[in-house]
Amino acid sequence: MEEKEKKIKELYKYQKEDLTHIFERFKNCPSQYNLLYQLPTGGGKTVIFSEITRRYIEMTGKKVLIMTHRIELSAQTSNMLSEFGVTNMVIQSKVKELGAEDEHQAYVAMVETLNNRLQEKTVVFKDLGLIIIDEAHYNSFRKLFKFFEEQFILGVTATPLSSNIKLPMKDTYDELICGPSISFLVENKFLSKATTYTYDVGLTSLKVGINGDYTVKSSEMLYGDSQMQSKLLYAYRQRSLGQKTLIFNNGINTSKQVFITFTEAGYDNIRHLDSKMGKVERDATIQWFRDTDNAILTSVGILTTGFDEPTIDTIIMNRATRSPTLYFQMIGRGSRILPNKQDFKIIDLGNNVARFGLWTTDIDWDKIFRAPDFYLQSLITDEDLERQFKYTMPEELRALFVNSTDLDFDLEAVNEEVVVTGAKSSVVLDRSIDQHAKIIMENCEGIADAYGLVRLLEPEISYRVKQYCYLIAKSTRNYKDWLLEEYKRKLKKQLLMKM
Repeated sequence: MEEKEKKIKELYKYQKEDLTHIFERFKNCPSQYNLLYQLPTGGGKTVIFSEITRRYIEMTGKKVLIMTHRIELSAQTSNMLSEFGVTNMVIQSKVKELGAEDEHQAYVAMVETLNNRLQEKTVVFKDLGLIIIDEAHYNSFRKLFKFFEEQFILGVTATPLSSNIKLPMKDTYDELICGPSISFLVENKFLSKATTYTYDVGLTSLKVGINGDYTVKSSEMLYGDSQMQSKLLYAYRQRSLGQKTLIFNNGINTSKQVFITFTEAGYDNIRHLDSKMGKVERDATIQWFRDTDNAILTSVGILTTGFDEPTIDTIIMNRATRSPTLYFQMIGRGSRILPNKQDFKIIDLGNNVARFGLWTTDIDWDKIFRAPDFYLQSLITDEDLERQFKYTMPEELRALFVNSTDLDFDLEAVNEEVVVTGAKSSVVLDRSIDQHAKIIMENCEGIADAYGLVRLLEPEISYRVKQYCYLIAKSTRNYKDWLLEEYKRKLKKQLLMKM
């Protein structure tokens, strides 16, 4: 018994308080009750439900089943239970049945494997009193609830918002208990402090799939583009050069292109990781990332859960998402704290911060739990996000226009002047083209040089065209694309005539 006590971890004050609250519900609620517990990524969910398991077994004499959705989480959970002195078994594909003399106190199972065994009736649990569901926002667990109608169910998640908007969590769970906020954990040095850098990206070309998030195909078209690849490389050099960096993408092709882009730029400290790679290669890549101080790992989805590497300095979201769950999962990979690491960086290349707020913004999860539709409908649209953009010319680009005294052009102010005079709205873009032609001619030595500056000014030209479209209330994608090409054609024609 003494040896077992030594293995039990010392919990933080907030973890003990949450445990007390949860056990009060165990005591006062019926056995057939579904309770949901929310705790931010990095707050120690596995530690807490391992201690819940230990105490529950000690208090009731009944067994506990913990369900996960990934094999890595199953192994981590089993190891943590062992550290708490709880004898346990992982029900994996090789486990076909439970022996009559099985004496394990707890079981850890992946949802699909367990579902197969329960359907086949080859696994029968005796004296089972509590079901714990890790990452409970995934809907794959719901199909198993019918097998456990006599047990108390405790779901655990960082974001109590269903992965399927048509199946809200309030229809599955009777009550939500919220742990401390991210801001509390940061202020009290349980999580690292984040510095956030955002880079505006036009998202109106993205398509939303049946799962409510952007499709991989449309994301690959946007983020695989050379302009976006250059923006990513620029953001890395500006904010994370020489630091351990984890990049999240929404597509394998995009991630592979990121690897190529960085390699061609001279960075040999980068690797690519995706779920289709073999286990040996995946494990070797992750170990390399852990062991390499300035490593860059470009990945696709696989590391959003079940991955813990406290030495990460920077998280780059090289993708957009409409899922707050994914947003917090990605950032959470960099939030772990160490004696020599008190902060980390977030680089957002998907307007995610503009949509969901800063990582530390306090969220009323109980309100979202009760009215998820209202919350999702209130999220800012991609079009509205673009309207808020304010283009700022990068310093290295400004340096190419040293002979010009005024590089800025207030398109809205010019539009107001045009409206007052009653002139055609097209005059606004004509003046913009004139201003671009002027600064290009002031800083080039020939037509080839001038056309090169036009290419470099394309992000600003695109911004002005979109801004103009919003002002005249004509913002279809085809019209904007046509207007952008027409702008560049007129600009080049003017440069050719004047030079």
